[in-house]
Amino acid sequence: MDKLYDSETGCCGRFDPEPWDEKEHVFEDRLFVKDRVRSIFHIPINFGKVIVRNMEKISNAEALTAEPFLLSDENSLWGSDLYIEVTKEIAGSQMEKISGTFVSKVFEGPYKNIRSWVKEMEGYLGSEGKHLKKLYFYYTTCPKCAKYYGKNYVVLVAQV
Repeated sequence: MDKLYDSETGCCGRFDPEPWDEKEHVFEDRLFVKDRVRSIFHIPINFGKVIVRNMEKISNAEALTAEPFLLSDENSLWGSDLYIEVTKEIAGSQMEKISGTFVSKVFEGPYKNIRSWVKEMEGYLGSEGKHLKKLYFYYTTCPKCAKYYGKNYVVLVAQV
């Protein structure tokens, strides 16, 4: 696969947390390719394969967004739904539109901290007078790029 986005690693770009930390976003029919990642106790088994397969389709369809945006719905111990934002419908892919009001908060550290991040996010929403309807995870870089950049940012994106 060719380099899809301009980055110093040739893979994931350097993430800027400022637009995502403790911010509110309104999504109106944002278009995503939806796919499924298999997991064992929330540990993904085929995440890379699913990303590569979909990014090739998206690139071939010339449907890349200016900045990559990917959401994961960790809805089962055995898998998660993955949403990759695109600029147009992709033939042969399951498409999904997401709308609503969302609050995001940035966390940094190892994935093992996710449980505490979720609790912190719930506390933050409560302090803002908001109630969680649905929670997505925005994994900003792959593990290899996170190691290269020295930061493993994960954004919790809560529909409120």
